[in-house]
Amino acid sequence: MYKKALAFGIGMIVAGSAYAAGDAEAGKEVFAKKCAACHSIEAGKNKMGPTLAGVVGRKAGAVDGYNYSEALKASGKEWTAEVLEAWVKDPKGTVPGTKMIFPGLPADADRDNLVAYLATLK
Repeated sequence: MYKKALAFGIGMIVAGSAYAAGDAEAGKEVFAKKCAACHSIEAGKNKMGPTLAGVVGRKAGAVDGYNYSEALKASGKEWTAEVLEAWVKDPKGTVPGTKMIFPGLPADADRDNLVAYLATLK
């Protein structure tokens, strides 16, 4: 039991460092401008895109009630900070065949901030 708790704690520290580069408050603004038209932050509420509540650590293509592309369901990805960074930069390049039409966020700071904000959504 101790080993599992220690491994979990180390994992959280490592995962937390991935978000350290971003500012969650600034990411909330990025979300409002770039993501909120298609994504909800309310658990169980899908829009044109799936809810992003609890997205960090979730398996890609796993929100109940949302009709994902076969490509995303078969991707085997987990939404870690690193995967989210790549996805938000270039969705179609990260998962060819996705039905997400968003072209991506080119600015590193916007992506860092957005991922920091997404990490706060439970």
